[in-house]
Amino acid sequence: MASALCRTASRLRTVQIFRRLRASSDLLSPSPPCTSDHGDFSLPRSFFSLSGGIERLKMDRRCLLSTSASDTTSKPSSGDSETKSSGENEKSGGSEEGGGSDQKSDRASGKHARGAPVSWMSFFLLFATGAGLVYYYDREKKRHIEDINTNSKAVKEGPSAGKAAIGGPFSLIRDDGKRITEKDLMGKWTILYFGFTHCPDICPDELIKLAAAIDKIKEKSGVDVVPVFISVDPERDTVQQVHEYVKEFHPKLIGLTGTPEEIKSVARSYRVYYMKTEEEDSDYLVDHSIVMYLMSPEMNFVKFYGKNHDVDSLTDGVVKEIRQYRK
Repeated sequence: MASALCRTASRLRTVQIFRRLRASSDLLSPSPPCTSDHGDFSLPRSFFSLSGGIERLKMDRRCLLSTSASDTTSKPSSGDSETKSSGENEKSGGSEEGGGSDQKSDRASGKHARGAPVSWMSFFLLFATGAGLVYYYDREKKRHIEDINTNSKAVKEGPSAGKAAIGGPFSLIRDDGKRITEKDLMGKWTILYFGFTHCPDICPDELIKLAAAIDKIKEKSGVDVVPVFISVDPERDTVQQVHEYVKEFHPKLIGLTGTPEEIKSVARSYRVYYMKTEEEDSDYLVDHSIVMYLMSPEMNFVKFYGKNHDVDSLTDGVVKEIRQYRK
């Protein structure tokens, strides 16, 4: 737009210059001579007009040259400006293209990063979380076990609120055929155990433990404790059967049996559970409580010991009760 305006202005100047030259040529045409007293001489119609026209012509020529020079210089500059503008456009386009390519590469990398199933950071976080959970669970488990152990050790026997309703009068037949009652056992410490002679494993194990504890109690305390076996299978455990059975464990072990009603009564008095299993002809088992009862010389209940006690713990428990009873 600017170059077009410059070309139009230069043309208008050229037209004005030609008009002025034409007017100047009219001024240069000859005029009639002037006469004076000193002689005849010829001068232009207006000398000053002619000289002024010449000067104007020179100025217009200079203007024309300067205008043409400015036109020639303006065109390259305009071209340069256009070139620069085009270069800038190309650069901007290149930058835009570069930005577009960068954006495309960023998008591609983003897509690749998002498309990856598991990154190293997520794997590390998953591993750390799993290790923390395992550590926390293991610590809580150990703490829980320690609490249980501490509480079990901290439990102590409190003062007795009364005597347990265990024990009572009974009348049974001894393994030598003599009938005895609880009064015949008074005056000595007694340990009672309920079982049956056809028991395959539990009763023999408990009686072996009882026999060994009796001897150790004698060594530690000097007290003779009377072991007593009471059958809960009166239908098969006759007097002779019980006699042969108890003599296999200890010479001081006393065996007692009786009628089903008598056995039922004494089992109820000592809170003993027993029941026959399914019968197959005459071969059956009897499910019963596995407990030993420590009775004082007055045949009062003192303490019971379950299957979890071994020979040493049973011995120490009985000796402890005997010593406390003496105090």
